[in-house]
Amino acid sequence: MRRPLALVLLFLFNLLLSQQMVTGIITDENDIRLNSVTVINMSTDQKVICNSSGEFSIAASRNDELRFVKAGYERASKRVLTDGINSRLIITLTQLPQEIEEVQIVKLSGDLSKDSRKVAKVDLGAQVQAAVGLPQPIGKMREKPAEVKKVLLPMLLGSLNIQGLYDLVSGKARKQKRQYQYEDLQEHIAWIRDRVDDDYFVKMGIPVERISEFIEFSFLVKPLIRTYVKARNLSAVLLRIEEVIPLYTERLKEPKQ
Repeated sequence: MRRPLALVLLFLFNLLLSQQMVTGIITDENDIRLNSVTVINMSTDQKVICNSSGEFSIAASRNDELRFVKAGYERASKRVLTDGINSRLIITLTQLPQEIEEVQIVKLSGDLSKDSRKVAKVDLGAQVQAAVGLPQPIGKMREKPAEVKKVLLPMLLGSLNIQGLYDLVSGKARKQKRQYQYEDLQEHIAWIRDRVDDDYFVKMGIPVERISEFIEFSFLVKPLIRTYVKARNLSAVLLRIEEVIPLYTERLKEPKQ
């Protein structure tokens, strides 16, 4: 029993030694550092996101291919440690030509029968993209937080994810999850506020300075509202929000302790 265990430990030890932390900087053609670039180790499928200064760090072994992906830029690839030297990488991404369309924000009055028609305008850009088959980004370009089962279980099979293990032990993965939850919440609140005039809430008895607070409260009372936000179904959002307004306005009338 001891010999197989010793062999497994020896394999893991050798694997750990074979991997190194590869660092680098990502810029555009004008030597301006880029942020939020996804760096993927194609051999291990490990992914990291570079910081606001364009710097990244990722575990890699000899001859691993690193791929660099950012929306609006041509992807780039680089094989690392091919000469046994772990030097800092300088990666340059080339921006793709883009046509910028005018963005219009529709303010609403609160009349669902009228406002839903305003929001349901035809998205000509989306129709063109669908017609020519342009690929659309799926989800957000975020570094995926490490998960226990996806880090520890592969270790039993001899695959060691150094970065994932570090993220779990240091608490980075837990902080990432909390940060992403907060960012999504603020984004959903802003999506509603960008499309609904403040007067709509004020007429319902919600003070201007408490509108964002009320929207967050409505998410807690009726979580389904956030599903409609993700689906960009404004009329359904407003319908559910109006059901929560009486509950919130009653809470405002309660004397403070």
